[in-house]
Amino acid sequence: MSAAATPGQGPVARGEGAVGHTAEIGVIGGSGFYAFLDDVTEITVETPYGAPSDSLFLGEIAGRRVAFLPRHGRGHHLTPAGINYRANLWALRSVGVRQVLGPCAVGGLRPEYGPGTLLVPDQLVDRTKSRPGTYFDGETRPDGERSQVVHVSLADPYCPVGRRVALDAARGRDWDAADGGTMCVIEGPRFSTRAESRWHAAQGWSVVGMTGHPEAALARELELCYTSMALVTDLDAGAEAGEGVSHAEVLEVFGRNVGRLREVLFDVVAGLPERRDCPCGSALGGQATGIALP
Repeated sequence: MSAAATPGQGPVARGEGAVGHTAEIGVIGGSGFYAFLDDVTEITVETPYGAPSDSLFLGEIAGRRVAFLPRHGRGHHLTPAGINYRANLWALRSVGVRQVLGPCAVGGLRPEYGPGTLLVPDQLVDRTKSRPGTYFDGETRPDGERSQVVHVSLADPYCPVGRRVALDAARGRDWDAADGGTMCVIEGPRFSTRAESRWHAAQGWSVVGMTGHPEAALARELELCYTSMALVTDLDAGAEAGEGVSHAEVLEVFGRNVGRLREVLFDVVAGLPERRDCPCGSALGGQATGIALP
């Protein structure tokens, strides 16, 4: 069945018995993470910020209710800058999600972070240019609500508990994940020039991607736990000699590792705490935001 909803009022479910479904953990990734699950419910969620990248796909892993969201949409039709990050995180929270996992493909900026490396970053550098990066911009939304201008700390952009669980899960699968490092987020969709890549590496940054910001920042504003799991698919242009990375190479390496990443990801879902005791859930510090969070 299907129905219409007023923007901001939450999910519209499609599929028998879908109404009322909720999830506690969100995964923002590709279809490879949910397509094989049994008993998946697809729901459409409308938000005050427009439509998310795609439907949410709700299923169960190890007794935990999980909502999967294809970051670039089915068919990978959204550019990194074209993703509606605000709608994506809002949609997840509106179905009950409080912990978010963000697996992504990145380029390595150091020779030791070659293709097939899994890195769980602890820092982020934003080099994007045109993405709405806050819910608290003081603007009036289409539903009439107007936010206050609110300042939220992002000193440590990733959930410390989620990071620990992710590292333990990877090592439990004999994947020696890199503990910590800085993800540099560029605008895309083009890859870096060799000069840009060398500059990024010279700053001491570890990997370069295109989607980690504002995903992490928006999750923090919604008091969600957010954990990035970065799969290195190539050495960035300045990290090795040659013609530079191609999209085909990225897809080939990701395809070789997606099954392994999915196993680790599902172990992380099973290992996340049912009750949060990290600072993420109180990131707003009681500040008045002017808008009601879902």
